[in-house]
Amino acid sequence: MSALDLVTQYWPALAAGVVGAILPPSDVQGADGAHAGDDHHGGHGDDHHGDDHHGEAHAAAGYTPWQRAGLGLIAALTVLFVQWLWPSGAAAEAAGATGATDEWPSLLNVLIGLPFVGAAAVLFVPRQLLSLLRGFTLAVLGAGFLASLWLLTVPMTVGWHFQSIKEWIPTLGIRWHVAIDGISLWLVLLTTFIAPIAAYASFGSIKSRIKELCFCLLFLQGAMLGAFVALDLFLFFLFWELMLVPMFVMIGIWGGVEKIKAAIKLFVYTMAGSMLMLAGIVYLVWANQKLTGAYTFDYLALSRVVLPRSAQMLCFWAFSIAFFIKVPMWPVHTWLPDAHVQAPTGGSVILAAVMLKIGTYAYLRFSMGLFPGPASSLAANLAGIAILGGVIYGALVAWKQSDVKRLVAYSSVAHLGYVMLGLFGVTPSGIQGAVIQMVNHGVSTGALFLLVGVIYDRRHTREVSEFGGLAKVMPVYATLFLIVTFASVGVPGTNGFIGEFMIIMGTYASERLGTFSGIHTIGAAAGVILAAVYMLSVVQKMFFGPLTNPKNKHLPDVTPREGLALAPLILMIFVIGLFPAIFLDRMKESVLSTYNQFKVVSGQAILFADERNAKLLPEDTFSPAFLKGAPSLGSGEGAAGAGEDEQARRDRGARRGDGALAARAGEAAR
Repeated sequence: MSALDLVTQYWPALAAGVVGAILPPSDVQGADGAHAGDDHHGGHGDDHHGDDHHGEAHAAAGYTPWQRAGLGLIAALTVLFVQWLWPSGAAAEAAGATGATDEWPSLLNVLIGLPFVGAAAVLFVPRQLLSLLRGFTLAVLGAGFLASLWLLTVPMTVGWHFQSIKEWIPTLGIRWHVAIDGISLWLVLLTTFIAPIAAYASFGSIKSRIKELCFCLLFLQGAMLGAFVALDLFLFFLFWELMLVPMFVMIGIWGGVEKIKAAIKLFVYTMAGSMLMLAGIVYLVWANQKLTGAYTFDYLALSRVVLPRSAQMLCFWAFSIAFFIKVPMWPVHTWLPDAHVQAPTGGSVILAAVMLKIGTYAYLRFSMGLFPGPASSLAANLAGIAILGGVIYGALVAWKQSDVKRLVAYSSVAHLGYVMLGLFGVTPSGIQGAVIQMVNHGVSTGALFLLVGVIYDRRHTREVSEFGGLAKVMPVYATLFLIVTFASVGVPGTNGFIGEFMIIMGTYASERLGTFSGIHTIGAAAGVILAAVYMLSVVQKMFFGPLTNPKNKHLPDVTPREGLALAPLILMIFVIGLFPAIFLDRMKESVLSTYNQFKVVSGQAILFADERNAKLLPEDTFSPAFLKGAPSLGSGEGAAGAGEDEQARRDRGARRGDGALAARAGEAAR
């Protein structure tokens, strides 16, 4: 390809890079920026450590050439991302039909292991080498993000991709079994995308115990990625618990005034749910062992187990309560506002953008996958809780908050209520909307917490009454806040619109919600209006009207560091909002397969279940693509050691099996 061809093909990316590099003004602080520190007194100690932060964050200096180049690179890469993922029609179809993929089975192992190895390496770096610690952490997280882009090179056809299976504790049937599909793909990419941004923002505001902070950020990254890709219940539980430790430490060390209380509350709530889930896992494994004579914790094998009706309901609640706490759903949500308010800015970003999504993802994958009968029969009741206790309650409580960070925290309760509503309705549109809304919430709410951190660093208060007329002195900050607000309330053209629209449409068309679908749809639509009320109210109070508080008259605008942290999130708001197809197409086949399997298996589970005995569903109830990698318990051999003939047979039968599954789903619907 000639140089002219390259320029012709990639001119949009080149143009975006040039515009991004020249767009920032030469002096973003203004002439009065150096005086901003005069009015700083007191504060809550959220994530402000050391007087040197004033000099770095608020110095009256413009963007350096390197920072301008960084903004240009972010803009260029964003356009390249859209060009790369734009549906190419025949090429993608041919790849999906032939099954020709270039999958490296160890890629997920590298994504998980890299931050863990990095965390261990940090322990050997002297704590006095602050620049090395920060640079190494950002390099590891950045390398993980670049490596995760390899996942996008493979069409997300039905079944599991990048699957890696190794025997770990054979006597208990515990395996290292990790894989992704079109549903978990975007959540893995969200994790690798958010982590470097959160770390970069944290290094700008936290000035104490940097070595411990770097260790926590890396360790947390590895645990979150492991939870999204684990297909062995023991492995999933291990990563689920490991996530709790670094977040507990981050809140407890770098949090606000009531950081210990918030950290303990987070720990107690999560551990209570975890113990219930562990009891459910052990019972499910024991029941399977009684049926097959072999122990296994593998999700694919355990999906065939139909427990007695009462045990099935108890195990469903044991798993789901743990996931509802993590989401969080009403009434087990009260730990979240305290954790968000007390957490440092970087911790709040990771907590909102990624950790909460593990609860929503786990409900879709494990509660609905292992116990489809109870998930189907309780759908209407759970949807009512999601609307009344999530969407409506979260919005009304957010509306009355005087602390802007607590307002954003309660808005998360409302937004994740939409996600759970999409899952409870069990429609292709609703599930797709829920998954894309998980990503949307991570982007927009992560940006909101970064923006709240910006104003807190300057004034050491988050009280809405302390502000007013900020648009006059911080026009760039006001513009960015307004863009993210539009995304949060779902204005068309931003990322929040498509997810909420698909969820509402799926709710109205849901068979599981029955006669209540119309009422649920009205409630969901009312939540959209309430979101506009509480978000636009805080925008009006903070940015418009007279500038009466003298402490706000000389506040500096967005700094280069803050601009670099916010730029990727702002760009993604418009990328998802304007080009949602490049995200939805990748998950479409996995969502349809999950939906069809849920319809068939939930019906079969209800027919098979009785009050006394557990039973196994026949293998042909499931798609061969779904069972690819399941242990062969009868012969005692795992799929990792299965012969090529067996693997080829399953691959050839995958498309045919999915067609049969769809046909049985149609019969169940009739």
